[in-house]
Amino acid sequence: MTDETPKPPAKDPMKSFRGVMAGSLIMEGITVALALPVVAKLGGGVGSLTGWSVIVIAVALIVLCGFLKKPWAVPAVLALQVALIAFFVALPAVAILGVIFLGIWLWLLWLRRDVARRMAAGTLPSQQQQPQQ
Repeated sequence: MTDETPKPPAKDPMKSFRGVMAGSLIMEGITVALALPVVAKLGGGVGSLTGWSVIVIAVALIVLCGFLKKPWAVPAVLALQVALIAFFVALPAVAILGVIFLGIWLWLLWLRRDVARRMAAGTLPSQQQQPQQ
């Protein structure tokens, strides 16, 4: 008797996808931190509210890497993107970073949904039966 239900993949694609998201968060945190000289020059200085806000967001992006398994992590990342975009009034250069990384995160979420859909359908390459030798 053969069972036609799709078997779970030997390797968890969502685990590797969390690695991609963590890498994206690290790159974004570094990029936001690299905006500090711009804040120092155009945004009232690093010690201003704008400067401290950028520092807090950069640190939060890096800290979120450890919480990507939690169900609230992705909404928190998206909230940080909105916070960066809110800088449009005070410092448009930082807001542009928020828009760029929001686009990246929306693309990553679309990819995650596609992988989950393909995993449920059993069509991932890791779910295909290997020929017996």
